[in-house]
Amino acid sequence: MTPPPPSPPLLDGPLLVVGDGRMGRALVAALEAAGLGVAGPAGRGESGTDAAIVLLAVPDAEIAAAARAIAPGRTVGHLSGSLDLSVLHPHEAFSIHPLMTVTGAGTSFAGVTAALSATSPAAYAVASALTAALGMTGVEVLDTDRAAYHAAASIAANFLVTLEGMAEQLAATAGVEREALVPLVRAAVDNWAERGAAASLTGPISRGDAATIARQRQAVAERLPDRLALFDALIEATRELAAVQRTGIETTP
Repeated sequence: MTPPPPSPPLLDGPLLVVGDGRMGRALVAALEAAGLGVAGPAGRGESGTDAAIVLLAVPDAEIAAAARAIAPGRTVGHLSGSLDLSVLHPHEAFSIHPLMTVTGAGTSFAGVTAALSATSPAAYAVASALTAALGMTGVEVLDTDRAAYHAAASIAANFLVTLEGMAEQLAATAGVEREALVPLVRAAVDNWAERGAAASLTGPISRGDAATIARQRQAVAERLPDRLALFDALIEATRELAAVQRTGIETTP
């Protein structure tokens, strides 16, 4: 077994993870695998007196209280995507938000993008070193951009699941199981990842097939009437995307 690489000098001091949930356990396991000296996951209320760096892997609503319990003189970080650094006052602070879903202690962070911010260059260096040790790529997201960044993440992950739930419900009314839609969904996501939204759009709206769109809308109105407003909003947004697609095609040499 190949030993882990030595930790960066910046991370040689004691490191503590607070929060014994999925994220906390995954972080401890991944940091240990990276060769870092890490304690935890500790329960909320831990003071961190034996640590130089403290990572708070607790729910957003608990971060401020957990930060207040940390002894002065530590560099303190949180893992929230939506909160700024004011919740960690008065500590020298940073945040690391991995753009991923954490399912347990065996989670790998390698290859993931992480949003970083910090209250000082020294704290940013700690965040960058931790990110690199976990195999992630860091990108700075300012506090003023935090809400927009986190909304984008929610749209990309949570809202996508909501839409697939709607598709699953409608397909079920026609006797079609969820599994039948999976290859279609995977292909759409793969195309979007490779080419972007406008270049990946297919279907009746992209083709300008008004008759098909009208039949689809009628089916939604009859079978999922509580989702008709959402369907209409998606039609409008997709028409706007199709217009971008057509413009791109027309101007391509």
